[in-house]
Amino acid sequence: MSTAPSRITPRRIRLGVVRGISYGLFATPDPFMDAARSVGAGLVRLYVYWSQVEPERGRYDWSVVDAILAEADADADVDLWITVCSSSMWGTRTPTDFQPPSPAVDEEAYSAFVAALVRHCRGRVRSWQCDNEPSNTGLLWAGTATEYAHQLHLFAAAVRAADPEAYVVLGGCGYDMLGSPEGSPQRAFYDEVAGAGRDDFDLFSVNLYDDPHRTPEHIETARAVMRAHGYERPVVVGEYNGPTLFQFPAATAALEHTMMAAFAAAASGEPASMSTAELAEQAAAETPDRRALRDLYARRAEVPPELGMFMAGAPAELAERRERLARRQLLQRALLALASGAGALACWNLAPEVPDYTDPYNIMDLMFGTLALMDYADGAIRTPRPAARAHRLLAAVVAGAVDVRTVAVPDEPDVMAVRIDMGAGAAARMAVWLRRDDPLDESAGPRPITLPWPHAEVHAVDAYGEPVRVASADGRAGVGVTPVPVVLSATPVG
Repeated sequence: MSTAPSRITPRRIRLGVVRGISYGLFATPDPFMDAARSVGAGLVRLYVYWSQVEPERGRYDWSVVDAILAEADADADVDLWITVCSSSMWGTRTPTDFQPPSPAVDEEAYSAFVAALVRHCRGRVRSWQCDNEPSNTGLLWAGTATEYAHQLHLFAAAVRAADPEAYVVLGGCGYDMLGSPEGSPQRAFYDEVAGAGRDDFDLFSVNLYDDPHRTPEHIETARAVMRAHGYERPVVVGEYNGPTLFQFPAATAALEHTMMAAFAAAASGEPASMSTAELAEQAAAETPDRRALRDLYARRAEVPPELGMFMAGAPAELAERRERLARRQLLQRALLALASGAGALACWNLAPEVPDYTDPYNIMDLMFGTLALMDYADGAIRTPRPAARAHRLLAAVVAGAVDVRTVAVPDEPDVMAVRIDMGAGAAARMAVWLRRDDPLDESAGPRPITLPWPHAEVHAVDAYGEPVRVASADGRAGVGVTPVPVVLSATPVG
């Protein structure tokens, strides 16, 4: 029988950020805790690679891990969630120090590495994750579902032996699975892992990048995968943010040939190593994906605005539209995840991977480069982007909350409303917005609605941090709703 359910504490809301995928791989590990706290994070998720900790069999290098722990010591109130990637030049079937992780060729060596890592961090790291998005085979896992489930079993046993108080997190379930139809290979992957690995994880992680209003559906998909095997674990969100190309059919269609070139190696079924050395060589070479992106930039005047807003050097009007959309979707996605029962959320991502580095011909930068909350200045993460202020507002809105849930607004099916319960004796808060089929449509004016409001005062602020006109009388509050979330509270927030 699984002991996992008894190990889970009652839900505690924890908002956090991801500190990139390559901490300490391409640059010296740098401080991140002050920046994380500045956006209201109470959780930081980071990646650690087997190649970083044990570059040679039996020789441990703790420099990157100790840099992480030093940051943790700077703020004991921030939880750490570490994703451990089984990437090794000597210990895995696909030799690499970066991506993709693959099955260990020596199971005892892998278990010893995991145990040593967890012991080194015992009591200071709350959650340990076994790789990330393993159903994205060839890119983020060079193996089968059966092999991942077996490695998860080894991982869980090592973590629990080294730190019985830590949580084991299933490798994140990403858009490749959540956005795929029933019967897809990606769904079959997680179905097999959920069955074979039911005793080997405490938390089921999902990564949320498409339409924020699909968030409840995606979290329910994760629960359904577990229920099909007769159990259920808490769901957490390992990554979320937007907007992304996944939300815009016109953008993805325009980019389709570029993506096919970029991911040709994965589509062939042959795992392609993305070691740090190979990536450096590719950056200087005209690979198919880089040639495609160079061509895309050469004809950028022809691309649809849904794609153009993600490109480097986008016109100011497009960049500002994207930033406005990012700020409102950050609140939408996070509040709907919390209302769907997720307790911990990590926003992708805190800052660029490497200071002052840009590469417009890198397809991953095109897809995700606009999502960083902060930028470097004078060698440190210190400059907030507009979305950072939205995250800080979100953290203030849910600080101290004991429950979050959606509520229906009578006769307004396209109005989304989320109630934030602040506990006994405290006035609840409400977030409301208007759902639109086109997320870029900002044309319509506010729609007046009324909500129950049994409090003496009412204050309102929108996702941009701007005050909103609101009136209350006779136990009701009246406010104009648009696609921009508005938060109502009895005392000012943000």
